[in-house]
Amino acid sequence: MASFSLVSTVSLPPEQPPVDSKPKRKRWILILSIVGAGIVVILALTLGLYFGLKKSSGGGGSNQESQDGTSTDSTKNETNHAIEDNVVDLGYSKYRGRELGNGITVFLGMRFAKAPIDDLRWRAPVAPESTEGIQSAEDYGKVCPGVKQGLGGQYHEDCLFVNVWTPATSNPDKKLPVMVYFQSGGYILDSAPYTNGTQLIETSDNNMIFVTFNYRVGLFGFLAGKDVKEDGDLNVGLLDQRLVLKWIQEHISKFGGDPDHVVIHGQSAGAGSVALHLVAYGGKDESLFAGVISESTFMPGQPKFDDLEYQYEDILTKVDCLDAKDRMACLRGKSSEDLQQFNRQGPFADRTYPATFYWAPCTDGDMFPDYPSKLYERGDFVKVPLLFGACTNEGSNYAVNAGSSAQFIRFMLNEYPYLTDNDTETILDLYPREPSLPKHDIWFPSASRAYGEVTFICPVNNILNAVAENYNSTDIWSYRYNVQIKDFVEEGRGVPHVANAPAVFGPDMLASRSRASYYTYNAPMVPIIMNYWISFVRALDPNKYRYEDTPRWENWGDDQRRLVFELGNLTMESVDRGELERCEAWWDMGNSTKQ
Repeated sequence: MASFSLVSTVSLPPEQPPVDSKPKRKRWILILSIVGAGIVVILALTLGLYFGLKKSSGGGGSNQESQDGTSTDSTKNETNHAIEDNVVDLGYSKYRGRELGNGITVFLGMRFAKAPIDDLRWRAPVAPESTEGIQSAEDYGKVCPGVKQGLGGQYHEDCLFVNVWTPATSNPDKKLPVMVYFQSGGYILDSAPYTNGTQLIETSDNNMIFVTFNYRVGLFGFLAGKDVKEDGDLNVGLLDQRLVLKWIQEHISKFGGDPDHVVIHGQSAGAGSVALHLVAYGGKDESLFAGVISESTFMPGQPKFDDLEYQYEDILTKVDCLDAKDRMACLRGKSSEDLQQFNRQGPFADRTYPATFYWAPCTDGDMFPDYPSKLYERGDFVKVPLLFGACTNEGSNYAVNAGSSAQFIRFMLNEYPYLTDNDTETILDLYPREPSLPKHDIWFPSASRAYGEVTFICPVNNILNAVAENYNSTDIWSYRYNVQIKDFVEEGRGVPHVANAPAVFGPDMLASRSRASYYTYNAPMVPIIMNYWISFVRALDPNKYRYEDTPRWENWGDDQRRLVFELGNLTMESVDRGELERCEAWWDMGNSTKQ
């Protein structure tokens, strides 16, 4: 743009003899005003030209969005975010993700550890190898093989992959809160490897990042024994999880996430996992997470590693390694197929019938210096805000259809093999015969309540009470999910284990039989649940960003308060005194349940 003098364009009147100073003063005020306005115009034109040229050359600028969250035509070519061309550089590898049509970019199947095969089988995960060029992150990686799953297709031992969903406009300056989802599966399966975080991010108005990952399960994740401890590592499935959390600390900022604001979130075994990371290494706080959501907290027995020697020797026998000079080397020399055929459920020691969840974490003396319940009781846990809860009928999917009290007790002994005779008498006193349920025998309701409480509901109540006593009761929230699905009620299962999952993620985002009703009569629950959860992720408080016209969620407090979710009815309740007493009894039986 050519420069010019604004002053030279102004015609001044011929000089007149001074007659009155006031008119002359007015003329000069007018002249100066015109000059000032001209200067402003020049500056505006100059700056407009400068930033217009910068924008056209790919420079910075805000990414204006339309009401539906997608970039408008005037800004669609801007690259004001760090994830240029959907490529992220992790140092050891570069990955190209895929931008979805809704303003979200997804990175799938990124390695967070080297393949845990050959000599790395039953060892702690190690950093992945470096690669050249740009790797595709547009499809999920292989899934860790669980019990009774055939290898090939989607299942493979080379399975340690992480997935990230992030707003397409993210950059390191955003520092978005991060939800890390620990999938379920009872430690015997990776049962939800394709859980999708898209609807959560959309509902948050692109104000969060979502992460999922695989971890080793079953025989490959939780083989225990003295040899494993001496020439390998115990609880490698949990060590996989721990490495993901460290990976997030190192890399999530490259996706626009805040490593100081990570909320770990799990359902079932994932919920049990996040509860275990609270007490891992005696509650050592490595700043890996800032909050925890635990839904249907799965806490099976967690025996000491040397009490599980029979599982180890059983596998050695089946694959002809029992008499090998180096038994661990023999096991590591077996093919995945040789081992996978014996990745099955079996009975616990001195029991006849297979346990529902045969493979699980052990108390190893390192990651877990004592049973988890003892660590919580001593206050040896990471002190962060918590959101814990369970469904009303947690045990109905798993309990034996018992026709007698003897069948009921035999089932409990199969699942918790260290219960004593005194314990079983106490259990019968706590869980007498209840009214019958549709399509079930007469002692099923008692078996369902007992198993549901010891395994899922009481871990929630007892952990929160321990946290309230040893930390505070104001940064913890609890719920009871009682939204009914007609088919389940007609089957006599009530509101079963993790029935709330479609409301948390949205029914489109996961495969579940329970999701159908969330397209129809239970659909109003989706935005309610989802926004409470999102609020906790964003603010470490479920109330700040809760859905409009929903009640304030009171904290656990001294009265053990929890929010009851029912269709069309959200209310606070204090936990029933009978339930608390039964949970206290299970807490006292901790040496027998090994929880």
